[in-house]
Amino acid sequence: MAKVISLVNQKGGVGKTTTSINLAAALGQCGKKTILIDMDPQSNATTGLGFNTTDFDHDIYETITGLCEINKAVYKTKFKNLSIIPSTINLAGIDVEFVKKMFTDNTFERNNQLRNALALIKDNYDYIIIDCQPSLGLSTMNALVASDAVIIPVQCEFYALEGITQLLNSIIMVQNSMNPELRIEGVLLTMLDGRTNIGLEVIEEIRKYFKDKVFNTIIPRLVRLVEAPSHGKPINEYDPESRGAEAYHNLAMEVIERDGN
Repeated sequence: MAKVISLVNQKGGVGKTTTSINLAAALGQCGKKTILIDMDPQSNATTGLGFNTTDFDHDIYETITGLCEINKAVYKTKFKNLSIIPSTINLAGIDVEFVKKMFTDNTFERNNQLRNALALIKDNYDYIIIDCQPSLGLSTMNALVASDAVIIPVQCEFYALEGITQLLNSIIMVQNSMNPELRIEGVLLTMLDGRTNIGLEVIEEIRKYFKDKVFNTIIPRLVRLVEAPSHGKPINEYDPESRGAEAYHNLAMEVIERDGN
């Protein structure tokens, strides 16, 4: 049965989608059957794997609103062991759609729709990676309720911990009321510029705050990582010999090892 991991941080620009794409691809390359779920209406994880949002008949919005079965929204990528459930701009209307459903159906559980859908495909994969949008709205709450674990990407820059308390409070709320098995898989340090003192100071601060929850792997700030999505490829396909590809391979191995595999 798949382990479900959400990439969550309500701050934008912390490398969340970059990590979702490249971690999923690295897990696939390590022989783990993986599916990436794009839960962001900006659809960057979808386009970052070489798709256009017009390429699909079905998407994650249709899945969690009950317009189609989840199996119909799964598409294979051209990368090893990697599939995707894409997102489109329709997902931006999910909050309104769910509120409407609550008024018409008093049994509707707005935070459980993704978990219910994933139950039908969890046996088909080793890992399900969810790229959440930079907010703590209903789509992100659905991801937290559906997940076994959370990875929190944190940028190695000033104000790195800004908003983290709010995120942790949301995780605790989900643990207490909807998903007691949810845990923090790890905190991932991203976009490190080793030439600056502030990056090293942030690393020290984050490690002091989160202790052994911080991954040993640190994702460097690299031009090649920025370029890869524009070519529709994860870094291990775009530049397999790069430091970025090595970093995400190391992260995938850490995730696998933390599961005891």
